[in-house]
Amino acid sequence: MEKHSDDTGGRKSLNVLFLGGAKRVSFGRKLLEAGERLGIDVKIYSYELEAEVPVALIGGVIIGRRWNAFDILDHLHQVVGAYHIDVLLPFVDGAISIAGAYMATYSDVWAPVVSSGKADTLFDKVLSAREFEAAGLDIPQTYTGGRPVFPLIAKPRRGSASKGIHVIDGVNEFKKISKIADEYLIQTYYPEREEYTVDCYISRRGETLCISPRKRVEVVGGEVSRSVTVDYPELLEASARAIERLGLRGAITLQYLRDMTTNRLMLMEINPRLGGGVVCSIHAGADIPAMILSDAVGDVAEKATGIRPGTMICRYFEEAVFNV
Repeated sequence: MEKHSDDTGGRKSLNVLFLGGAKRVSFGRKLLEAGERLGIDVKIYSYELEAEVPVALIGGVIIGRRWNAFDILDHLHQVVGAYHIDVLLPFVDGAISIAGAYMATYSDVWAPVVSSGKADTLFDKVLSAREFEAAGLDIPQTYTGGRPVFPLIAKPRRGSASKGIHVIDGVNEFKKISKIADEYLIQTYYPEREEYTVDCYISRRGETLCISPRKRVEVVGGEVSRSVTVDYPELLEASARAIERLGLRGAITLQYLRDMTTNRLMLMEINPRLGGGVVCSIHAGADIPAMILSDAVGDVAEKATGIRPGTMICRYFEEAVFNV
């Protein structure tokens, strides 16, 4: 259910609640700019564990619960009512399932996300790898038993931001991981590789409005710090195929690797949310903020055309100062 209103000047208005958007100041500014262009008055709030977070520079901060709190949906419902929230916009893994579950429980907001069940599958690397294979998508070979062929890479099945990843080069390292193998996705590791991110948006009507590939040039702490958009037709085709076969919706970030020795392109994972580097695609012409706002008010969003390759972003720290 979409919920929007017109003010006395005939402009539509939307109150957007970021879920875990503490550092997403650049995206928030792009969202406000898109609202101006579309004639929508946008007000941003963010649901956080503390008030002193950078997003306070562009919106209000609401002290919330942890994503695993027993009363998270009830508390969110109180916030939605008190602040007249129209849109939930999650930015961290734990908030995706919450947004999906909230929409399944209540009908007073909209969020550009997959269902909570689909999110749970995508955030489990073992389950998602099985689903990708079942859909006929090319992924790195998954180790399922027998004699291992090195090198391998072991990723915590529910991990994020590259935490806890192990590259396994020999039997001794493999034996340590094999004792807790159920907690990992173990796949072939490709040392000579390039990694790509694809920022996508699929409307609530099911139309793919944006597929914008970019190369991950530099990563710090599991999050991209330098990224550049690329002209890569095979990556566009692979992403469109994944979207169609998996029935994806909303803001989606696909992660691919290219084995540089064979030129083979493989899907690593899908994050059903906006990536930290999505502003690179936005600067290149993929107006994802406008797509979200148009979707929210029930308008037909424009499909991205002419996304410019060679647009690079270099992310940096900037201080937000508080008197506490």
